[in-house]
This record gives sequence, structure tokens and C-alpha cells, in this order.
Amino acid sequence: MSAARPGPLLLGVRHHGPGSARAVRSALDVARPAAVLIEGPPEGDALLELAADPGMRPPVALLAHAADDPGRAAFWPLADFSPEWVAIRWAQEAGVPVRFMDLPAAHSLAAVEEPDADHAGADTVRLDPLAVLAETAGYDDPERWWEDVVEHRGTGGAGEEALGAFEALGEAMAALREAYGDGGHRRDLVREAYMRQRMRAARREFGDGYAVVCGAWHVPALRAKTTVAADRALLTGLPKVKVETTWVPWTHRRLARAGGYGAGITSPGWYAHLFSARDRPVERWLTKVAGLLREEDRQVSSAHVIEAVRLAETLAAMRGRPLPGLTETLEAVRAVMCDGSDVPLALIEDRLVVGDVLGEVPDAAPVVPLQRDLTRQQRSLRLKAEAQERELELDLRKDTDAAKSLLLHRLRLLGIGWGTPTASRSSTGTFRETWRLRWEPELSVRVAEAGIWGTTVLAAATARAEADAAGAEELGEVTALAERCLLAGLSEALPAVLRALADRAALDTDVARLAKALPALARSLRYGDVRGTDATALGAVAAGLAERICVALPPACAAGLDADAAAELRGHVDGVHTAVGLLADSGDGLRERWSAVLRTLAGRDTVPGVIRGRAARLLLDDGRLEAEETARLMGLALSPAASPADAAGWIEGFAGGSSGGGTLLVHDDRLLGLIDSWLVGVPERAFTDVLPLLRRTFGAYEPGVKRTLGELVRRGPAASAGAARAVGSAPEGFAPDLDPLRADAVTELVRMLLAAPDGAAAA
Repeated sequence: MSAARPGPLLLGVRHHGPGSARAVRSALDVARPAAVLIEGPPEGDALLELAADPGMRPPVALLAHAADDPGRAAFWPLADFSPEWVAIRWAQEAGVPVRFMDLPAAHSLAAVEEPDADHAGADTVRLDPLAVLAETAGYDDPERWWEDVVEHRGTGGAGEEALGAFEALGEAMAALREAYGDGGHRRDLVREAYMRQRMRAARREFGDGYAVVCGAWHVPALRAKTTVAADRALLTGLPKVKVETTWVPWTHRRLARAGGYGAGITSPGWYAHLFSARDRPVERWLTKVAGLLREEDRQVSSAHVIEAVRLAETLAAMRGRPLPGLTETLEAVRAVMCDGSDVPLALIEDRLVVGDVLGEVPDAAPVVPLQRDLTRQQRSLRLKAEAQERELELDLRKDTDAAKSLLLHRLRLLGIGWGTPTASRSSTGTFRETWRLRWEPELSVRVAEAGIWGTTVLAAATARAEADAAGAEELGEVTALAERCLLAGLSEALPAVLRALADRAALDTDVARLAKALPALARSLRYGDVRGTDATALGAVAAGLAERICVALPPACAAGLDADAAAELRGHVDGVHTAVGLLADSGDGLRERWSAVLRTLAGRDTVPGVIRGRAARLLLDDGRLEAEETARLMGLALSPAASPADAAGWIEGFAGGSSGGGTLLVHDDRLLGLIDSWLVGVPERAFTDVLPLLRRTFGAYEPGVKRTLGELVRRGPAASAGAARAVGSAPEGFAPDLDPLRADAVTELVRMLLAAPDGAAAA
């Protein structure tokens, strides 16, 4: 075989470089080595044959994880344009052995990382070889330098030319290693010692007739004359763990350096295009850009493409570049196709320059049983794992959609965040769910971790829920878990969760924690009703919890609370009120007892103003407080005997937030007059203290409400009543009162619109 110097053929590459990949194939074609060694963990040797499987579609990654701790894992990503992948496929097509030669994952996953640039002091600097070479050549951008000297070589040139290019790059790296030593990459010394050991073994088997494909930085160290004893000394005593390996799908986005991948590149989509486009890459790229913009309803014609190509070529010529690079093509796109705007350009960079391509691995790849069950359910439910984020709307009255919901909730309980629940834009009913789905490669590790809980998603989620219930320390954790179990349909886990819930509720005396826990239980009962699961036992626990809150809340609210504690309890009062509304259908008088608690809170002057005001407002909204009584309570709260801060708190509790307090004041001139009179009488120094609270209260009102209130106050008390009546009066041509017959005529239509397919009314 031909080589620039005696010994094995060392091909120093840039990981994920299409120019390097083409040059590797050309060099291997002319050298025809008897074997190929690839930078990667030797534990993956048994999986290399899967690279030839038709079901294997890069980008993919070799995943290695500790057998007893799947969370301790590492990936070795490969794309179509990765030189290592090209070398693997060349060896398989040529029928020659191919093996990995890097430090075993058993050592790298067990080792404690040495200080690097992220953790070491200021004296430790990790060298970027490409940046140094680019600066030496007069470039301020390593990516642009690499494009000019490597990626723009077309097909990589003839085999002899490719061999010469590798020789030149190796000499450049040798000069860098001589000047900078290990360049701050201390762990590389151990890795390179092991690589030399693998090369010695290959020499005993194949002589010097083998090739090595590795990062260019390692080439000088692999050529160096070292002794076996010296390399063994570096490798002696390395920690070791048992590992398992497999192939997993990868994405272009995770190949990007911006995604946190240390060996990543800035433009994987662009590099994939350069590798696949054998001729006229710029023209083909700009045609692809035009197609994307047309999909986004932008007017882009073939004339735009032609003009953009001319501009990109002109820019490259002006800058002395052999061909237009990504910089020139994007500048041409911005000027010609985007009218100078960066908004559509950002879309191009996201979709094409980076991209959301997701690889595939064959079914023959080894996986944990849990992954196999998940894959089966994904196919059965037609839930395809995709790298691009998408929204999924589910109607829980349909069997397939309900099954999708159960799967996604079970995965979330297992810590596998494939889907994230989000607010629905089409409906707020409990029969609807909206999910935002995106499959990330790291989720394969999460699946492996969750495999300790069971061999199926259902069994694993059930076991995880039972373990979480036993280990929960606070009541709120258990109530949230009960809600998640009902959402996930884990009926077998509910008994253990309910036992833990009853135990925690019986021992917990903090009313704030009790009040915080109740809303989740109430929602759980609602979900159980929607999903057809039996939640009777949960209802009994929730009712008992509500009773304890009714007893303990009034004393807790009168215990000299500071402003922050009072605001927190006010939020709990809101949550309990909503929960009682969901629980009150049982007919046990819970709503009446809760109303009595609110009356106690509203009328007790030792209760902070923000809670008294909120209790009064909730009673008024429920029709349990007359307008006269409301005005009396407000008058007492805003009397001169009350402190300005407490009075301002009462106003915030009664009329603050998005609860419709502004509309209430518009239509009730007495309440508005009381607030106006109190505000005018607040002393100057006290006014400064209460101003932020008042601004927060009234600032949340809608602009139209604020304008109307301002106009009413401007006109004065005499005009307030008339103005308020005018706001509430009927428009011209309408009767002053509601016609009950006409109003009732629409009820049947509304019932038909809201009816479920099976005849049950939708929530």
C-alpha cells in the first residue's frame, strides 16, 4: 500500500467534516489497507456489523453506559459525513476487519475527570488546534479557514492528493504538539497510550498494512516512538466499571456545538449538504433555501436563486475564497431573498444550517426491555419519535388518543420527558390535552435508567410511583403523585399512594401544606371522572382534608402573619375555594361549611386585610354576600381606624388581580366611592408605602376598565352613579331587562354544541 512515510497509514481528520470524509474514502481506495482502526471505544466492536444494516440511517451514536448506573453514559455520534463512519462503511464494503481503538468506555466512564477549561484555573488553557492553524494562515474564523483548505476541495481530489493532504495536516499538528505539548488535553495522554497498544496488536496481526482514522490532533502522538513499558505505566491502575453498549438515534441539532457537544460543528445541515451534493453545491443549496421560504409563503422565484448565486460568487471572489462558503451564501440570501431581514434568515439557519434530521437504528440493536416495549407502543399508537418539536392535540374520549395520553404521562412519571403538557389553544375542557413533543437523544439514557423499574412502561411507572410514595417526605409530594397516577392510569399504584397520602395527612398539622395539597386532590378526582378510573378512596381522603382545613384555617389566619405569609395564605384560600367547588357535589354540606369559614375570615379584624378582602370577594361572587353587607365590610376595612397598609391589602384581596374586580367597581358606585374616599384621605407618608400595592392591584385591569374608572373618578361622586348606570344600561334598541323566553331558546343549541359524541355533556 502507498503512504507518505513507512508504517501504518495514519489519517488525521476533523470529526464530522465532509471534506475529511471524502478524503478518507479517496485515501482508503488507493491504499487498500488490510484492516482499519477507528477512534472509538472497543466495547463497540461487536456492534459495528450493524452499520451495514439497511435499517441503520445516520446520524446515530454509539451509546455506552455503566451497567449498574445507566445515568453514567457517553455518546460517540456519527453522521453520513463523519470520516469515521465513511471508514467503517468502506471497510465493510471492502471485506476487511474494522475495529475501535480508543480508551475503553469501561475506564472513561469510571474515571474522575481531570481539570479542564471549564473547571481549571486561569493557568490552564485548552488548545483549539484549528483556531491556531487558522490564525497562523491569517484567518480570524477557524470554520472559514477549514472550509477553504478542506471542504472546498470538491470530491477530495485523487487518492494520492488526499494522502498528501493528510501528510501535510499531520506535520502541522506535529508542530503544534511540539510547541504546546498536550495543549491542556491531559486525558489525551492516557487515550493515546491505549491507542498505541491497539496499534501494536494490529501490527502483530497485519504488519504495517493497516490504516488508522482518528482526530488529527492525535496523529503526532501515535507516530511517536514510545516503549510498551511507558504506555503500560500510564494505563496501570485505571478505574473500571462494567458497561453496556448500543446504537441510538442522533440528530443534527445535537451534532451542533451550540448544543453542548464539545467536538461539535456549527453547521451540521450545511455540512450534510456539502457531503451529499457532488456538483454545484451552492446552486443546490440556494434552491433548497428557496423551497423552504416558499413553504413559509414568501415570494421567491427562480430569478431570486440565480441572483443569489451570482452575489455569493461575487462575495467569495472579493474575499479571495476559492468557492462561496456558508457566510457568503447566507449574506446573499439575506440581501436577495429576505429583503435584508434577519427574521426569515433565522428560520433558514435553524431548519437548514442546523436542521432536525433524526437518525434510525435497526431493530437488531441491543436495547433494554423497557425500550423495546416503548418502541412497540410508539408504533402501535403511531407516535413517531421526531427531532423537530410539534404539538399533539388529544381528545380523551377517543380510545387511541386516551392511550397516547396514558403513555406520555407514564413516561413523564419515569423521568422520560418526551412530551410536555401545554395549554390548549382550541379548548379548555378536561376531555382535551395538548402536548409538545420532541425526541432528544439523551432520552435513550433516561429509558435505560428507567429500565430498573420494570420491563414494560406500565410496570415500570407503577413501581416508580409506589417507590416515590414510600419515599415522599411532604404531603404535597404525595398529592401531586396521586394526580399523576390518575393521569397515567396507574390503578395498581393508587392503593400505595393513598396509604401514604392518608398517613401524611394525619400527621401534618400545617394548614398551609394541607391547603396546598387539596387542589391537586380535587383535580385528581376530576381527571378520574374524565378517564373512567375509580377514585372513590381518593375522594374520601380529599373530603377529610377539606374538613381539617375548615377547622384550622381561621386560627392560622389570625396568628400575626407578616405580609409575605398573608399573601401566601391568600393564594391557598383561592386554591381551596376552587377545590371545594369541585368536591361539593358529594352532598355532604362541604360548600356550606366552607362558606362559613369565609364569613369568619371576612368579619374578623385580626385577620390580615388581604385575606379578609379575598374572603369577602369569594362570598360575593358565590351570591352568599349581599351588596349592602359587602359595602359595610369595605367601609370597616377602609375606616380611619384601619392602618393604610391593611386597608390597601383589603383592596388588593377584594379587587386585585384578574378576578374582574375592575368591572365590579365600574358597576358599583358605592364600592368605588368608598375606595376613592379612602384613597384621598391617606396621609402623604403612608401613601408612599401603599402605592406599590395599589399599583399592582389596579395595574392588572384591562385598559378599557382603567379608562372608565378614571373617567368616573374625574367626574366626582355625584356623577359616578349615573355614569355607572350608563355603563350598565342597555344599548339603544334593546329592552332594559333580559327576556327569559328568548334566553331559554338558545339553551338547546348550546347543549348540542357542548355534547360529547356519546351523549354525555363535555366539561
